[in-house]
Amino acid sequence: MELGNVSQPTYGPGPKAPGSSMPGLVGMAHGFLQLVQPNALPIGGCMGRGGEGGAVLCCLSFFLSQLLLYELGFLVCMAIGLLFIILVPLVGCCFCCCRC
Repeated sequence: MELGNVSQPTYGPGPKAPGSSMPGLVGMAHGFLQLVQPNALPIGGCMGRGGEGGAVLCCLSFFLSQLLLYELGFLVCMAIGLLFIILVPLVGCCFCCCRC
């Protein structure tokens, strides 16, 4: 078994859609995930020293802002989903009870 160069790994463009009996559905799911989360996870954004409290707090707030920006697509999808979960039964109840 050959491991290759472990100290300098090479990375490809990303995961490809696996072969399936439903390539349209798999392509649509991968397209949605690429649309919602196109960027890589922000790792190691700050290399500050642990001795200064202000620098660590600033570094933490920067990392959290980058993480929220990374997760923004999922947060928007979750907000739209919650809106539909609340509005669809409410509108259905209004149509059912208030048929004028």
